[in-house]
Amino acid sequence: MDPESAVTTCYRHPAVESHVRCARCERYICPDCMREAAVGHQCPECVREGARSVRQARTAFGGRITAVPLVTYVLIGLNVLAYVGELVRPAIVDRFEMLGAGLVGSDGGHYVWQDTYPSDFHAVGVVDGEWYRLLTSAFLHLPPTEGTFGILHIVMNMVSLWNIGRVVEAQLGRLRYVVLYLLSALGGSVLVLLIAPGDPTLGASGAIFGLGAAYYVMARRLGADMAAVNRFMAGLLLWLLISAGLTSWQGHLGGLLAGAVVTLAYAYAPRDSRRALVQAGACAVLLVVLLVSAWAKVAELTGAQ
Repeated sequence: MDPESAVTTCYRHPAVESHVRCARCERYICPDCMREAAVGHQCPECVREGARSVRQARTAFGGRITAVPLVTYVLIGLNVLAYVGELVRPAIVDRFEMLGAGLVGSDGGHYVWQDTYPSDFHAVGVVDGEWYRLLTSAFLHLPPTEGTFGILHIVMNMVSLWNIGRVVEAQLGRLRYVVLYLLSALGGSVLVLLIAPGDPTLGASGAIFGLGAAYYVMARRLGADMAAVNRFMAGLLLWLLISAGLTSWQGHLGGLLAGAVVTLAYAYAPRDSRRALVQAGACAVLLVVLLVSAWAKVAELTGAQ
């Protein structure tokens, strides 16, 4: 048989005659397998291989570039769902708000903590092993008819989360943003535990203050015009002072400090192959410091050796 008269077929579809070769591997491909390339056509396998070899774009802080603030949407959704849960079952607040140490009497009433208490009392809070309160409290807010703000508590926090969160998420990428948010929330709860363990607190404010600190650190690192940023921070710090008489300033300050530490690690880690490791290491160290501080405080409150 004359070789030139032989019928050539697609390597993926042997029953389909083909006369076009992949520009990369030179195998024959049919119209269904052709993928447009800079020059000619490529087969699906070569297209996938080429996509794997292309370096993904990153932000200045090492995160993947994202156009949709998905994590911010999810966080707002979780807060709103938790709030609906509070409205349906108000007991959720007592069960999951931040409380370092408290007592519940036989009458069901709540009492100030003391390390020795009658046998018909029982401890509640982190001192009773309820460590989850350190994070769950960051997703709860004041019921509509309680506290200074009522329903405005969640409304103001969610508006702030939307305005600041989507900016921070776009710069950090989703994973770094989640870590920042959770460590800021944890930092706020731990400072409450250290300074005011008997005060029940709740709200996303600690995490949002952490995002505010991140916004400032990132702007400085990127060389942005600091005039508007400084005005924003001045307002944030002013609210921190005002909140000392209205809400948990300890939670706000703890979140602010934790957020600043995390973002400093993000912003000033070396821009080479070590960057992710340094950033993760700094976050891990902060997590250990927070947990050890919380454990030491619980040991102090309970008189454990």
